[in-house]
Amino acid sequence: MSATLSPAEARQAAQSHNRKRWIALALVVPLLLFVLLTFVAPIASMLWRSVYHPTLTQLIPHTLEQLAEWDGQGTPPTPVLTTFARELHDLNQRRQSGKLAEEINRSYSGMSSVVKASARQIGRMAAQDLAAQGAQALLASHRNWSDENLWRAIERAGKPYTYDNYLTALDLQMSHEGEIESRSTQIYLKLYGKTLYMALVITALCTLIGYPLAYYLSHLPSNRANLLMVLVLLPFWTSLLVRTTAWIALLQTNGVINSLLLSTGLIEQPVEMLYTSFATILAMTHILLPFMVLPLYSVMRSIDPSYTRAALSMGAKPLPAFARIYLPMTLPGLSAGALLVFIISIGYYITPALVGGTDGQMISNIIAFHMQRSNNWELAAALGSLLLALILLLYWVYDRFVGTSNIKLG
Repeated sequence: MSATLSPAEARQAAQSHNRKRWIALALVVPLLLFVLLTFVAPIASMLWRSVYHPTLTQLIPHTLEQLAEWDGQGTPPTPVLTTFARELHDLNQRRQSGKLAEEINRSYSGMSSVVKASARQIGRMAAQDLAAQGAQALLASHRNWSDENLWRAIERAGKPYTYDNYLTALDLQMSHEGEIESRSTQIYLKLYGKTLYMALVITALCTLIGYPLAYYLSHLPSNRANLLMVLVLLPFWTSLLVRTTAWIALLQTNGVINSLLLSTGLIEQPVEMLYTSFATILAMTHILLPFMVLPLYSVMRSIDPSYTRAALSMGAKPLPAFARIYLPMTLPGLSAGALLVFIISIGYYITPALVGGTDGQMISNIIAFHMQRSNNWELAAALGSLLLALILLLYWVYDRFVGTSNIKLG
């Protein structure tokens, strides 16, 4: 029978317990901050930027205020055109008309040069003349300023919160009548499908190569298995850029492989292998193969070989015994390796950019293009958000149908 603690002892025990809890929390806080700053915050920023686009609101705020009262029929009233001409004049003086041209061109194709030309013409006018002649000068600069569809597009693009980037990422657009319709050029959905296809092919190749290799390593003595495992891990100790450059040297028209095939007479002219989907799949299979071998090896190493021997001793043939006894026990490692390879490959960027060319590009390369060259960060954020949603959906399917079976089999 335990002795009853005195009030002072109970208070001291409670203080000791609270102190341990605070120490444990202090040890976890750096990790939580790291995850928050490097994972949660970037994803939250990406989701926010995909729907928040206040650029046009900042450039022509007074025009957008007046357009909100426009009924959307015909050319906007003269005060609206005058206000826009005045703000276009100010933007030209501040050398920001190019930014306005870029924003309007995204909503109404072909307007980049029109906005820049109109800004130069109106920019030469005196500020005091804009009130009387600004609207006429704007309409005279180009016929597109009389198009009501253009002003509808400007009004829609001027809303700070929009889902237009997601429509573009899904190869959709808002028509002039305000209805959602398919775009004439289908780009991004094809790229998503191509990315999924290439990721599945890479995962399948890593499985076909990695499973027999892991099986062989797991049945070797420890000293020999450790020595060969060093060769499996060797790509991790080599720069990714060096590995990718090596594949360029191997696959190019006058590279090692083509030179060897030409010298043996197997081909009469060089085969185009570099800057293709084949090059991307081959290079990424080599790079991601360790991610398949390591989970498989760790699971296979822990399987008791007596199970298979018992099945064989009871009359089972080797292949049925393998399929019904050994293979189900390796499914946790196989599914974990496949999930790792698939998720990493679906968002890979460097290798497709270097060896894939136009044919071997993946969706991650298009996201990088919009961030680095077109400066359309909002569309890049929408594409990245859809890619994140796709990966989460695939992971849910994996956890729903594969993860549960692995737990039961394990």
